[in-house]
Amino acid sequence: MFNSKTILMGLIGHPVEHSVSAQMHNAIYKSLGLNYVYLNFDVEKDYLKKAINGAKALNVLGFNVTIPHKTNVLNELDEFDFMANMIGAVNTIHFKDKIAKGYNTDGIGAIKAIKEKTSLKDKKVVILGAGGAARAISFQTAISGISELVILNRSLNKAKSLSYDCERILKENLEELENFKEFKPDIKINYGELDKIEEEIKDGDILINTTSVGLYPNVNQEPLAKAGILHSDLIVNDVIYNPLETRLLKEAKIAGATTISGVKMLIYQGAESFKIWTGIDAPISTMEQAVKDAMDKIMQ
Repeated sequence: MFNSKTILMGLIGHPVEHSVSAQMHNAIYKSLGLNYVYLNFDVEKDYLKKAINGAKALNVLGFNVTIPHKTNVLNELDEFDFMANMIGAVNTIHFKDKIAKGYNTDGIGAIKAIKEKTSLKDKKVVILGAGGAARAISFQTAISGISELVILNRSLNKAKSLSYDCERILKENLEELENFKEFKPDIKINYGELDKIEEEIKDGDILINTTSVGLYPNVNQEPLAKAGILHSDLIVNDVIYNPLETRLLKEAKIAGATTISGVKMLIYQGAESFKIWTGIDAPISTMEQAVKDAMDKIMQ
């Protein structure tokens, strides 16, 4: 039951109708008995500034931010945490005392999902894609103890740009990165086109797809890697959560590789956002069940 004391959170993006964030977050509030509500807000680019100012005026506690606002919203915020500033993109905003502070929990979500299966220490990570998700995950993996990061993309220039950004920004922030005990300053960062996948994953440990290949409704789209070039020692993470099991993950299973669904990243980035807003640890199993129930309804 909503009342004058109900605290508002939400998602801003354009479009937002296919998001399951509201179902996931509202399941948390119900589970913990919190008088909160989470809503999806379709905010067009020209109204982004008004949306942020309106949130301050209405005492909104927090927003998640999705496409196309993750970089543009930087111009509308008052403060940023270290990772958001380093990545150059925001997916979480905390409003407190009329101050809007930006965070990025996408990379943290991906890392926590991977750590369910393995340590990242001294691993070679191959990332497919060079967009917003790839950027967040690249920076987060780069400070998580890996020995080598390879970014592959259809556009070689975009892969090159992201790898150079990663290298440059890590060097510029070495003093702050001393606080991240897992970070290895001698990390190797390379890039290439997608035709290098087979070559790079031969000795790779973790493959992460951040592209939209296989995203609903294109569920039968040819995956970027098939079982023949994958191997059983590989961990394959697809950040797509609709469908729950992409063709890439099916191919990985055939090859005997360990798979990680995009649902895990969605849940963990959401849990991090919730903790930023409230200081409370989110019930992961409740979130996972809510997402799966929501996905079942969408697929019916």
